Amino acid sequence: MTNAPEDLIGQLAGPYRLDRLLGQGGFSWVFGGRHDREETPVAVKVLKPRFAGDPQFRRRFQHEAEVASRLTHPNVVRIHEVGVDGDLVYFAMDFHPDSLGSLLARQGPLPEDRLLRIARDITQALAYAHAQEVIHRDLKVDNILLAEDGRALLTDFGIARAASSTATGTGPNMTIGTPHYLSPEQAQGRALDGRADLYALGVTLYKAATGELPFRSTDWFELARMHVEDPPTPPRTHRPELSGRFERVVLRCLAKHPDDRYPSAEALVAELSELEAGRRHTVDIAVPRMRGTTSNQPMSRSIRWLRVIAAVVLVVVVALLVVTFARR
Repeated sequence: MTNAPEDLIGQLAGPYRLDRLLGQGGFSWVFGGRHDREETPVAVKVLKPRFAGDPQFRRRFQHEAEVASRLTHPNVVRIHEVGVDGDLVYFAMDFHPDSLGSLLARQGPLPEDRLLRIARDITQALAYAHAQEVIHRDLKVDNILLAEDGRALLTDFGIARAASSTATGTGPNMTIGTPHYLSPEQAQGRALDGRADLYALGVTLYKAATGELPFRSTDWFELARMHVEDPPTPPRTHRPELSGRFERVVLRCLAKHPDDRYPSAEALVAELSELEAGRRHTVDIAVPRMRGTTSNQPMSRSIRWLRVIAAVVLVVVVALLVVTFARR
């Protein structure tokens, strides 16, 4: 098997023709392609040779991909097929050309309204997956894809789990997730539950809201220590226009101990929905409009007269009070 992804372009992985290289991660190459007999575009993730050649990793990867393929939710990327073709281990999924990571690279930090929609979509995906006893373990901006209809979708369930179940020769970076998004319990090698995903979501929202990561270091062990020990700088230090409540949501997700985060993804969905509703209500009352007018039209004559009358009444009342006190 080739060690260069470019050599696979034009080849078949099962029934899927690999047309172009879209990108690569620590474990796999991602190609854009099509089913050999259909026109619908797909993304095909092919395991890199060093992992495909490891029987234990290969089995774990296939198992986790098959578990992910059973997740059916509007905010989870759909997997069409998990397969093996000679030396190629692959899975094919719906093709979505844009990701949150790419959007941030183009536009920088996002408006709070957009952040809330993305956060709610991804938290709903997590709530569904956690109910199926599936933990993502590697949530980050590059694993959030953006559909043409505006939905945010979560992809790559289980790959970090497949890595963490194999020999540790790949190093800590490869065995337990992406270092900048690790929960403290992942950094310490402790048992995980869905609240580890909420921590990673907190890092993701911090990055999307400020353009910065809460913890940065080129040394993996120092970065792990920061996740475990250092408090994050509040997001509004970077972007004062963010609301205090949004900042509190992010910081609660980033709590060091799982018990101090939201107890579940469902609880976070409820908080985000309430925050969205509150923002809509604020917008509605902040810019009142009179029936039959626009915000640029002059105030109606009746409203002006009411204000004049109110001012005259106020002057008369003040004058009477002055006269009354002067006679005492």
